Amino acid sequence: MDKVKIEFKVNNKEVIIETYPWKTLLGVLRDELGLTGTKEGCGKGECGACTVILNGRAVNSCLVLAVNLEGCEVLTIEGISQKNKLHPIQESFVKKGAIQCGFCTPGMVMSAYALLQKNKNPSIEEIKEAIAGNLCRCTGYTKIIEAIKEAAK
Repeated sequence: MDKVKIEFKVNNKEVIIETYPWKTLLGVLRDELGLTGTKEGCGKGECGACTVILNGRAVNSCLVLAVNLEGCEVLTIEGISQKNKLHPIQESFVKKGAIQCGFCTPGMVMSAYALLQKNKNPSIEEIKEAIAGNLCRCTGYTKIIEAIKEAAK
């Protein structure tokens, strides 16, 4: 099967890649662009470890085919920090101890980022809904919810 040329933005930078039509956004980010902050968990869209922002929405990058990226804008965990400084959401996760093994953290942060872009002061129920697609086996979610609430301030 022939590769296809795709032009899109990642973390505010224009990229042009040639990749196979069956390749996912997750595969392109990790394998072709070297952006390994986005994690591969289940590969089925069930765990949220691979969450990125695509055209302003939180999505599971393992479910998005690269051929659908033409003209799109993607924001990854690497793209939310500012000049080597953690984003306030990342700082809040650290401060509140909302990270343990850290595997789910990039996806959680990106889901929180998408929520806070739309809703500057979410309720606890809105936070729970926003991270409902992100699984964590370590924290029990309480500290994650507290961190997102703190970041909203």
